Amino acid sequence: MICSLFIFGTSNAYSASESSNPDKKSTLALGVGGVVVQKVYQDMDTDNVFFPVVNYDNKWINVSVPKLDVKLYTNESLSLRARARYSGDGYESKDSPYLMGMDERKSSIWLGGALEWKTDIANVSAELLSDASGNSKGSRAKVLVDRRFAMGQFGLTPRLGVEFFDKKYVDYYYGVKSTEVTANRAAYKGDSGSSVEVGMRMDYVISPHHSVFLDAGATLFDKSITDSPIVDDGTSQYVIGLGYLYRF
Repeated sequence: MICSLFIFGTSNAYSASESSNPDKKSTLALGVGGVVVQKVYQDMDTDNVFFPVVNYDNKWINVSVPKLDVKLYTNESLSLRARARYSGDGYESKDSPYLMGMDERKSSIWLGGALEWKTDIANVSAELLSDASGNSKGSRAKVLVDRRFAMGQFGLTPRLGVEFFDKKYVDYYYGVKSTEVTANRAAYKGDSGSSVEVGMRMDYVISPHHSVFLDAGATLFDKSITDSPIVDDGTSQYVIGLGYLYRF
């Protein structure tokens, strides 16, 4: 979840610069990015993450680290893909005083299928993924709509997404087992839930080879997650990221 918000920014900033040469058979962009992440767990500090940005695309694959797509079918507007994605949803007990005594929840690699659909009105993407690492043994599904508004070298891209989680996912990441109960932390059995994501990205194409972007997004969870005693009720999860890309 955390990574997917930032990857939206990097991949779409890459698409903006790539539009200057749409006939190129394969494309590569490298850069650097950073994000500030605030998860919804109680008393958890913001996390600052810096990492390299890699975007590669050809007829058969699309790589936007930490996401890898294999294109099964593609035409001018539609692309059906097999997808692998790493998502940094996990935590350790040391991440927050309120999580002390909780077992580690590991982040996972997710595998499944995805659909990318470009229309004259907006871009629509959908994915259905399962936990290939076997940590949560859960599944998730997401639909996201976005559109880029170009203003010369600038671009603004608002987005709206909805994601659904099965009860195994919710129970693993937001549940509290009987062995983790304390005087201030009741047991909690997670049920299936959902979230709504809103965000905005600004990109600036400096030249055909150079571009920068700024991305901000927030995720609101339903009661199956916010009712958990380890979640700060009423708090949204947010990510703010910025980065630079060099297109070869």
